[in-house]
This record gives sequence, structure tokens and C-alpha cells, in this order.
Amino acid sequence: MNILVTGCHGYIGSVLVPMLLDAGHRVVGIDSHWFEPCTFGPPSRDVPCIANDIRDVEASDLEGLDAVIHLAALSNDPLGDLDPELTYEINHRATVRLARLAKQAGITRFLVSSSCSTYGASGDNMLREDASFNPVTPYGESKVLADRDVSLLADDNFSPTFLRNATAYGISPRLRLDLVLNEFVAAACTKGSFLIKSDGTPWRPLIHVEDIGRAFIAILGAPRDVVHNEAFNVGQTTENYRVRELADIVCETVPGSRAEYAGGGGPDPRCYRIDCTKINQLVPGFQPQWTIRLGARQIYEAYQAAGLTIAEMEGPRYYRLSRLRQLISSGQLDAELRWQAAGADAAAIFETGSLTADLGEVTK
Repeated sequence: MNILVTGCHGYIGSVLVPMLLDAGHRVVGIDSHWFEPCTFGPPSRDVPCIANDIRDVEASDLEGLDAVIHLAALSNDPLGDLDPELTYEINHRATVRLARLAKQAGITRFLVSSSCSTYGASGDNMLREDASFNPVTPYGESKVLADRDVSLLADDNFSPTFLRNATAYGISPRLRLDLVLNEFVAAACTKGSFLIKSDGTPWRPLIHVEDIGRAFIAILGAPRDVVHNEAFNVGQTTENYRVRELADIVCETVPGSRAEYAGGGGPDPRCYRIDCTKINQLVPGFQPQWTIRLGARQIYEAYQAAGLTIAEMEGPRYYRLSRLRQLISSGQLDAELRWQAAGADAAAIFETGSLTADLGEVTK
């Protein structure tokens, strides 16, 4: 298939794209390049990528494609709080606009990277896909709205699918430390301790970034009638943990490390557990390979091998919100998160061409 991956240079995209190429697909990407220098370890495999904002894609850019995997978004709760209106503009309205353009261009498959943050404050209940939404942040709310409105576009010729990913973890060429397990292990490695801001009781479902990639590939290869306009919890039912349980695993993994609890920390309202029976039964091609314990070990060993420092751990490189604030304060991005000509390297990273023109240039 000819596949467009939005956010191809992001945390998930830089892991997923090589997996798609290995599976025999042809891939082009689109990315804003906000996080281009935020690299960790060996570089990701190269793929033709048009530097553009998903808010500015046109239907003509999408001709000749068979599927879209839509990852690009303001990607977590703190980032969503940077400017809630921007979160709705990018995560909701731009997603729906992209889906409409894809439908207009004759693209039949549209895979949306959604989130279990849509469940929000759900307590101890085990949640299937028909559970009520209860988002508590602009990020979670924007995902609810996007999924709802893209779903309304489904018909005989346009087939969206919604992947409600559990909280990601694991090593990526564009590492994020604003993810709970990645951050805990980073602090444990560099400082010997890590801070838990809640009382440790909230539930979190977790999934390795490589297993998120496996889910997208499995959904893409599943029969259309099985996944048409369906939502799937993406994770493993056995991989739901309380935050304090994650802390225990980190302490077992990183020698001599300890967890510290913030004074006055209460229960985080973001609390949810997911049941992943549906994807396991309907999409047997999805075979996750990682558990939290294996993942914590991978992360620890990667940080050790790279010599991760406290300065790197606390700097803006691996924190999406800090990186955007850095770009805004330097004048490279404006308040609407658009590149400015006066930005030091803004023009230099932009490429020209069309998405479909690059399809014939893809190499593994």
C-alpha cells in the first residue's frame, strides 16, 4: 500500500515508519519538524517527508495514496494545556479536515491515533470500547471530538479506524521523557530518585511504542469489515498498573534508586484501566511483544549506553512542552505554533515537492 504517515518524525512515527517499510509498504510522511533535533541513539531510517503543518494539507497532496496513518497531534495532557484552543484546532479540527480531504482524494483507509485519555476519570472499572468518555483535559477532550466527527464520515468508500493507545513507553529515535515510565527511569538513572506527584494510586494502561506500531500494521492488514469505523483499545489487559506499581518496577530495575512522593499529593483524576479483549479477538495479527518489566530494562540499558545526563534529562530536548516553549521564546515559532521566517533554522528545514511525487523514491 501507499501510506501517508503524519507525524512521521515523532516519537511513534520514527518507530512505526521502518516497521511499515519492513512490512513491504511504501511510505511518505508529513511532519512539522518541531522536534527534528530531539534525537536519541541511532537515527531513524530515512523516508521521504514533506515539511508541512497538517493544518495546511490540501487534497491534491493526497492523490495516489491508499491509506493515512494519522499520528500528528499536540500529544499529551501538559502539551494540551499550552493553549487549549490550539489543542482543539490541531487535534480536533485539523484531524477532521484531513479526514475529509482524504475521503475527497479517494483514500479508503484512515487510521487515527487516538488515546485512552478519552476515558479520563474512570476509577477502578475495567473499560471496554463502549465505556463512557470522561476526559479531564483539553487533550483528552480533543481526541473525543476528533474521533466522533471522523466517524461520521465513514461510508462504503471511506473506512476510518480509531486506535485508543494506552500510555506509551520505550526507546525511540525521538525519545520523549514526558511519558511516565520513560521519565521515572531517566530520573532514577541520572539522579538516583524520581518524583511521584500523585499518591500513586491512579491506574495507567501502558504499551511499548513498538507494540503500537504492530497494532497499526495489524489493523491496516485486517479485513475492512472487521475494522471499519471501529475503535480499539490498544494494549494488553494484563498491562494495567497503578503508578506506585510502576515505581516499584523501576526501583527493581535501576540499582539503588528510590521513589519519592510529593508532599500533599492526592489521587490523580486521570485514572483508567482498559480491557483489550476486542483487538485480541478481532485482529489476531496484533501480537504485542513487550511487558513493563522488559520495557523498563530496555529503557534503563539504553540510557546507560547513551550516558544520559541530568542536564539532558531536565532540559527541553526530550520534553515536548519545553521544546515548544523554547521555539516560541526564540521567535522560531509564533503563538500559533507556526514557523517564522526570522527563526534561525526554520526555512532551512523545509523541503519542497508533493507527497505523491516522492512515492517512487522510497527505499528501505
